[in-house]
Formats: sequence, structure tokens, C-alpha cells
Amino acid sequence: MFCRELRFSRVEAEYWFKQAVEDFKLAEKLLSDGKYNYSAFLAHQAAEKILNALIIEVLREIPPRVHNLLELGEALRKTGIDMAEVEDGLKYLNPHYLTSRYPDAANGVPTEVYSRRMAELCLQSAKRVLAWAENLLEKK
Repeated sequence: MFCRELRFSRVEAEYWFKQAVEDFKLAEKLLSDGKYNYSAFLAHQAAEKILNALIIEVLREIPPRVHNLLELGEALRKTGIDMAEVEDGLKYLNPHYLTSRYPDAANGVPTEVYSRRMAELCLQSAKRVLAWAENLLEKK
């Protein structure tokens, strides 16, 4: 998965894409290791980096320095990219940037608050975003 040969017009987009795939792979490993909150965090990071790659590749702009997946998605939507396929996944992943790491955001210790199922849902959402982006890049 995520190993199709994609052509990028900008090397920065390729770097963001490759790092997103690596973050996703590590998120899968952390899930199997029982590190659910860290798995959720890296699933968010994979989605964020994929959106950054698309912003660089499609908009030919430096992505905004934000971690809000909805804001990054909105930047792409303004170019006419249909975000419907991944919108719910982005909404699901968005809060995990903070709740997976900070006790005040998680209302408890994140390592104790996160369950396997929560991390699995994060990974499923990130996987959909990665596959969607890969298909989008393949068509360009």
C-alpha cells in the first residue's frame, strides 16, 4: 500500500508525502505495540503531512503552519478539489493532535484514555486520506 510510483512537480511535496507514509507505518506499529495514543497522534500527523504535500503540489504554495486538518482541507477545497470522501475522516482525526498527548486536552492521562478501538479508527481515517491523496496525485 502507498507504494505506487508517483511523480511530483516539486520535491518538497514528495518529501511530505514520503514522511506521511512513514508516519502511517509507525502508527500501525505503535498500535500493535499497544501504544494507542501515540498511534492516534501519528495517524493525525500522516493525514496532516499528506494535506501539506497536496497543498505544495496542487496550489504551489507553502502550506500554512497549522495542525488543523479542516483548515488544510479547506485550502484544497478552494481549488475545486472534492473533499467529501475524506471530510469525515479529517473531522475525526483533528482533535487527536492534542488529546493524544496532553492530559488537560484528554481529561486524563492519554496513555490511559486511549483504547485500541480509538487508535484503529484513527488509522482507518488516515488510511482513507492517504489512499484518496494517492489517487488524486495519480490523476494529475
